[in-house]
Amino acid sequence: MTLAQTVAVAVAVAVAVPVAPRAAVALVAGLPAGTLVMTLQGEVVVEALVPGDRVISRTMGAAVLRAVATQQADVALVRILAGSLGHTRPGRDLTVGPDTPVHIRDWRAQALYGTPAAMIPARRLVDGEFVAMQDKAPVTLYALAFDRAQVIYADGLEIGA
Repeated sequence: MTLAQTVAVAVAVAVAVPVAPRAAVALVAGLPAGTLVMTLQGEVVVEALVPGDRVISRTMGAAVLRAVATQQADVALVRILAGSLGHTRPGRDLTVGPDTPVHIRDWRAQALYGTPAAMIPARRLVDGEFVAMQDKAPVTLYALAFDRAQVIYADGLEIGA
């Protein structure tokens, strides 16, 4: 069989084999109640934020909060110990949803993505000691929405929003 015939057979088989549709995967991202978010008025607990608040952003200095969405989930949150991702990063122990993007600017970004900085889902940072999955429990997570993607500060850690 020639290379062209082999390719033709492979294409015919690929076209003929039905593929089941992928189930939608719900991402569980956000900040639990009690997380301190840096705003122009200082640190504010995430559940007290309202649209119109100005949140400090690495991306643009201060960004106007457009919406606060809540999500009820029965999930294992990711616990990040104070200082485990750099000097005072985070400033205190922090828990986040497993799919919450964490802005990393160190060897982890290089090791995982080959770049000096990256947004990494919190679950990818789990090492079992300094960053660990907690037991599954019901929780309300708060997601902040802006006009465009931002990197904000939650308990001193840079988080994607």
